[in-house]
Amino acid sequence: MYKQNWRVARLALAVVLFTQMALAADKLPNIKILATGGTIAGAAAVNTETVSYKSAVFPVDTLINNVPELKKIANVTGEQISQIGSQDMNNEIWLKLAKRINQLLATNDVDGIVITHGTDTMEETAYFLNLVVKSDKPVVLVGSMRPATAMSADGPLNLYNATIVAGSKEARGKGVLVAMDDTIFAGRDVTKTNTFKTDTFKSPELGALGYVVGGKAIFYKLPARKHTTQTPFDVSNLTQLPRVDILYGYANASRIYADTAVKAGVKGIVNAGVGDGSLYHEVEDGLIAAQKQGVVIVRSSRVGNGIVARNGEVNDDNNNFVVSDSLNPQKARILLMLALTKTSDPKEIQNIFWEY
Repeated sequence: MYKQNWRVARLALAVVLFTQMALAADKLPNIKILATGGTIAGAAAVNTETVSYKSAVFPVDTLINNVPELKKIANVTGEQISQIGSQDMNNEIWLKLAKRINQLLATNDVDGIVITHGTDTMEETAYFLNLVVKSDKPVVLVGSMRPATAMSADGPLNLYNATIVAGSKEARGKGVLVAMDDTIFAGRDVTKTNTFKTDTFKSPELGALGYVVGGKAIFYKLPARKHTTQTPFDVSNLTQLPRVDILYGYANASRIYADTAVKAGVKGIVNAGVGDGSLYHEVEDGLIAAQKQGVVIVRSSRVGNGIVARNGEVNDDNNNFVVSDSLNPQKARILLMLALTKTSDPKEIQNIFWEY
């Protein structure tokens, strides 16, 4: 009788523990990790190698399994969107990723999304998604500067922190975010600033939004520009984006690249000018000619900080040019591509640059 009662008691205890575990799991956020490749999934021949390695080696399930602590903070599942180094990121993958995110976030089964991504073009993907995701739920990009095989890989903790951010109520409604090196950045403002250091991501002029400290996402600032549900950009039926190229400004530059871009059929050109987006006279002549052929011209700057002032050293009104405000050239290209899905009027596109 004693043994039988003990068995019953053990069974009852097991049921209670299982029920408690199930209830605890129900309280955890449901986070989907969408993997695109990158250094965070990379491998080198030896664990001391952090520069020479092959990116996009490990699949998403391996990344998740290598951080078992994720199970304590979220109900995590993974999905492989692509398996590339982010230098190979392209418009097709952007559209695929955006459509999948919108599909997932439209359900009650997903509370937030983490995207593992290479660092080279992470800021571009973040800004693109910041403009086309149609949900207030958190979307967080994360990567690493060291491959997964490195002695002191930064990927696992970055992934853990990104999952914390994606599962936090505080991250809702703040647009698409980047979580790197214990810091939370707005997708619009963040940029890669160093070729190899782990603290490469910065918002040099406008600052980070917050930090991940002690397992909690802490915000100190809000993004001011419109994003996600506040934008008119809808990619649900798009199969391609208008072609926009970037030209780089320098002393004694030539208009040959502007002329070549026009012949190649571009719909827009972003010129990464010197200083305040200033133009070498020959380049300005080429851009004016391009604009007269229907190509939308945006003046940006190679400097990396500050705004490009309208009608500064260039008469933008006369030339029907657009200025990029504080967007760097690579992000100005993204906004121009999306703007061109709505209009080709330079005045309307200028207003879009003021808003987003």
